[in-house]
Amino acid sequence: MNDTQVTLVGCVATQIDYKETVNGPSARFRFAVTPRYFDRRREAWTDGATSFYTVWARRVLAVNLAGSVSVGEPLVVHGRLRVREDPPDGDGKRWVSAEIDATAIGHDLNRGTAAFRRVVRTDTPLMATQKAAVV
Repeated sequence: MNDTQVTLVGCVATQIDYKETVNGPSARFRFAVTPRYFDRRREAWTDGATSFYTVWARRVLAVNLAGSVSVGEPLVVHGRLRVREDPPDGDGKRWVSAEIDATAIGHDLNRGTAAFRRVVRTDTPLMATQKAAVV
């Protein structure tokens, strides 16, 4: 596959929207990325234009994301970039959106500390029975 892999550093802009679907857990949120650069003319650090991305997480990553992340927290997001361009609407305006299908998400430790807790996975007897029936 020739997917475009990206790593972004920014902040969570919206609440995590977590859903259980027939294909497994899914979560999404908006992610704000604001570049900073040193303006030599003003002799000061300056913020550039903020870009917003929709980040999608699936399966175990979605579950862990929903239990670990809140609005405003700094994150590092790694995943596949997808850019969509919607056809013009009735006013002739075109919409372009950038989405990240995340493969890894973590807190940005340059801006704070985090305490990692490993998730212990266990199959309940009902789940084990369902898996055996599918096979």
